[in-house]
This record gives sequence, C-alpha cells and structure tokens, in this order.
Amino acid sequence: MAHYAFLDDDNIVTEVIVGRHEDETVDGISDWETHYGEIRSQRCVRTSYNGNIRKNYAGIGYTYDESRDAFIPPQPFPSWVLNETTCLWDAPVPYPDDGLKYDWDEDTVSWVEIDLGS
Repeated sequence: MAHYAFLDDDNIVTEVIVGRHEDETVDGISDWETHYGEIRSQRCVRTSYNGNIRKNYAGIGYTYDESRDAFIPPQPFPSWVLNETTCLWDAPVPYPDDGLKYDWDEDTVSWVEIDLGS
C-alpha cells in the first residue's frame, strides 16, 4: 500500500489516504498521483511513512515544498528554524540532555523544566 497527500492551492495538505502502489497497473492506470488528483480535482502527491520520499510523512496542515520536494510540518514557534537536511523545525537552543523533561518557552526562547511533582 502507498500513501498520498491531497494539497490545496497553497500546497497545504488537506488529507492523506492509502492508495495503490506506484508499480500497480489497474484498468490501464499506473500514474496514481494523477489519477487520485483527477478524481478529487485536487493536486495529489505521494508520501511515505519511512521518509524514503519527500523527507517526512505528510500530515494535515503540512506544506509540500516543491523546490525541496519535501513535506514540512507547521512551524511550532516563531523562533524555530527549518533544518534544510531534515525539513523539520529545530529549536534555537538544543534540548537539554540531562534526562529531565522540558517544554519550550517562546517568551524566554529557552527550555523550561516540567515539574512532574516528584
């Protein structure tokens, strides 16, 4: 099985479906991106769980960046920067590696320890 993302006019993912694998031909149809897109009158682009194509598995709200040929999730915070290799967002400060749990605080642009109420 293969997965396909439907895009709106701004290349934002509106839906992801399971469909035919690219190497399947059924009733003379073998270009499934085009076929599914024509059915919905909406652009359709293949995605994959393992990131073998288009960097990241598409999710609703993700953007398909044609120049990078990648699905990019929404930016979680204004200070976060797009990693050009992974097409994921990186915090401007690395997550602490001390075994504790943290949340991002955009006001201070830092990681704040979560009080788990030991």
